[in-house]
Amino acid sequence: MSALGSIEPETGSGARTTTSVPTTADGVALWKIATASRALDVNSRYAYVLWCRDFAATSIVARLDDRVVGFVTGYLRPERPDTLFVWQVAVDEAARGRRAAATMLDDLVARVGVPYLETTVTDDNAASLAMFSGLAERTGAPMERTALFGPAELGAEHDPEFLYRIGPMHLNDRR
Repeated sequence: MSALGSIEPETGSGARTTTSVPTTADGVALWKIATASRALDVNSRYAYVLWCRDFAATSIVARLDDRVVGFVTGYLRPERPDTLFVWQVAVDEAARGRRAAATMLDDLVARVGVPYLETTVTDDNAASLAMFSGLAERTGAPMERTALFGPAELGAEHDPEFLYRIGPMHLNDRR
């Protein structure tokens, strides 16, 4: 497991947070962080372990010392292999306020190296919208929004999901 990036330490703290490729041993930690977020649609423990096995190359975790404190799960779209689809982003309370989500996203985009990123976000998720807008700005890329899934697909109890497409991203001349 190799460290990819480094996240800003807390003031006065010697703790170091790094990013790395997830392993199957990290799957349960992802599930716990997703559950604790109270914002994500939580998948089964098995799904997170399987994700860490089958989609490790397109996902990333943040570690505070040796403990997983955040993750971004993604995959390359089969119909658009130049597009990374980001499925979920979550940060444990221990790493909030340290730019962990933005650092993980930047490191993942750089590692995967494709020019486009897609994700879905509900209108009430201001933190995600700000994070993805920041990525678009840092990579000099436009961000487009279109309706994707509404009540017909997700049911009346789920807010509509809007597709955000960022790209082409300029990864070699990042601001």
